[in-house]
Amino acid sequence: MTLIDGKAIAQQVRNEVREQVAEWVAAGHDAPGLATVLVGDDAASAVYVGNKQKACAEVAIQGFDHRLPVDATEDDVKRLLHELNADPKVSGILLQLPPPKHLDGPKLTEEIAPGKDVDGLTPISTGLLHKNLPGLRPCTPLGCMELLKRHDVDLQGAEAVVVGRSDLVGKPISALLLQANATVTTAHSRTRDLDEVCRRADVLVAAVGVAHLIKGDWVKEGAAVIDVGMNRLDGKLTGDVEFDSAVERAGLITPVPGGVGPLTVAMLLRNTLQAAKDAA
Repeated sequence: MTLIDGKAIAQQVRNEVREQVAEWVAAGHDAPGLATVLVGDDAASAVYVGNKQKACAEVAIQGFDHRLPVDATEDDVKRLLHELNADPKVSGILLQLPPPKHLDGPKLTEEIAPGKDVDGLTPISTGLLHKNLPGLRPCTPLGCMELLKRHDVDLQGAEAVVVGRSDLVGKPISALLLQANATVTTAHSRTRDLDEVCRRADVLVAAVGVAHLIKGDWVKEGAAVIDVGMNRLDGKLTGDVEFDSAVERAGLITPVPGGVGPLTVAMLLRNTLQAAKDAA
């Protein structure tokens, strides 16, 4: 059994992005720029935004950190997003979700220009993904694919099961796996005989947000298991997969924390560089 070291792979991706940014700037271009927009004073969201800005600085991407008060209106947020859409220094825009309750996060995300949608969440980005046309893809699903790629998991004709159907992870990772020529089943909380469906999987992606939903004996012998879940149980972070029993059967598995999580920010940096190149 191989334990996937998400931190080490994320660092490799960051190093590659830093080298590519340096080459881009050396060729006479402006450094890519990432604008983060945080509405309100949610402590966890502030930490996430801070980490993204810090990651930008590490790879020489310009960071533009915008904060709006908790009582900001929909028009206030839209006005800022439209200004950032028009700013040539800004390659990518990220609206930190969720915003305060009086604001509609997904609706506001639609205001981001598709070419700057480094989270890959606008309806146009979603359409480009499902049509397999060039565009920016959601960061966490990209991170999952990167982990599989760096461990030489052969997806051609493989049976892949994705447990979860969210717009953030489940649906896009299913699309990416399908484009890699895997045979994909999207399962969810209403799936009949979920245990049997999971046992068929050569690649099992858990992205449902229920701690230890996937039992160890649901894992096919030798399967690659990507656990996207991030749940708090007895004060500790844990995944959607019952890790201690799953490691007995999996050929490859991500821990939680330290598996998929670090890749999300690394892929955000890569997307920001891609957005800058696409706009040039």
